[in-house]
Amino acid sequence: MDDIVVGIDVGTTKVCTLVARVEQDDSLRIMGVGIEPSEGIRKGVIVDLTSASQAITRSIVQAEQTSGLKIDSALVSLAGAHVASVNSRGVVAVSGYNTVDQSDIERAMDAARGVAIPNSREIIHVIQRGFSLDGEDGIHQPVGMHGYRLEVEAHVITAATATVENLRQAVGAAGVHVAQFVLNPLASAEVVLTDTERNMGAVVCDIGGGTTDLAIYVNGDVWHTMVLAVGGNHITQDIAHGLRLPLNEAEEAKKMHGHALQSEVGLDETFNIKPFGEESPVRMNRRDLALIIEARVEEMFDLALQEIKRSGYDGLLPAGMILTGGTSLLPGIRQLASKVLGMPVRTAQPEKLMGLADKLNSPAYSTSVGLLTWAAAMQALPMHDNSRKGHPPRQQKGEGKNWNTFKDLFGRLLP
Repeated sequence: MDDIVVGIDVGTTKVCTLVARVEQDDSLRIMGVGIEPSEGIRKGVIVDLTSASQAITRSIVQAEQTSGLKIDSALVSLAGAHVASVNSRGVVAVSGYNTVDQSDIERAMDAARGVAIPNSREIIHVIQRGFSLDGEDGIHQPVGMHGYRLEVEAHVITAATATVENLRQAVGAAGVHVAQFVLNPLASAEVVLTDTERNMGAVVCDIGGGTTDLAIYVNGDVWHTMVLAVGGNHITQDIAHGLRLPLNEAEEAKKMHGHALQSEVGLDETFNIKPFGEESPVRMNRRDLALIIEARVEEMFDLALQEIKRSGYDGLLPAGMILTGGTSLLPGIRQLASKVLGMPVRTAQPEKLMGLADKLNSPAYSTSVGLLTWAAAMQALPMHDNSRKGHPPRQQKGEGKNWNTFKDLFGRLLP
């Protein structure tokens, strides 16, 4: 069972449980899929524990039935405006014969974890951004190098303890242990970012139903993360208010007839819809719908741009933005994003999946598949004290993996 990985994406609109087998070539073969509408979750946060637990349980049971496997442990996605991040530095003296080894890196990362956080928050990830050895900056992997003073710059991601514990409890109610929580945009980045984009500088923007999740990558590492409490459901609510529609009708209109650019919609394009107070459907101009959508989407990217500028890394993103998440399927959203942000924008989704992957070739499932990729990469890591850092303890695997593969995975996934 060492080659089986499980991810549970607990979103505002859906719960998606995936079971996959890691093939010899490190590709993923999807064996089990369980997709259920979310209940009791708003803006990525559980507001009704019982309803949320039931939705998660149904998704897990469905994945167990399609895979024929019992799910005991899984990686679980995490989002919500309660997520925050800070950059920290850890400094240690190089031990042994003044040659850096893996234990020195782990001690430096532990020192970086010592950032002061309130009792009401807990650390979810500690991700290295780069090393300095005896004052020499820009070192990506110092193992084997000679020096006396090792310093690491790390990106520390924290979340509200109560919110995390509620999610852990909801998953635990289904009899599944949470091996690790993974922030949504970090999981999505595993399947939508190319190595070139990761190194050149890019921002991943995962727009879900309740949140918009951002992760800025520069020089191959995460430099900034942020979760905005706005998403596709806010567009639906605007449509419902603007056109006086029930929420389910507004969601259907958005999916079937929505467009993020009013100028791209013909003057005579119409569709039928049933507003409140009408016994039969009425004809609605599609440009009126597009006007409502464009205003909200433009505001969402304005907020994203403000956050990117606040991070101070807006000048380091030549590769632009990679859009993913269910809302990125909206026609015209890529063009509007590029206009607002003033940078290249492309839409991405999981690719090259095998097995039960028909439904998953969509931006809506980037986080779900990214959790599997993250779990598979964790399995490839040689055994260190991973449980102490938030990784599930595993038997040592991949002793024959070359060091470059290991250092890349360790650098990107160390929580």
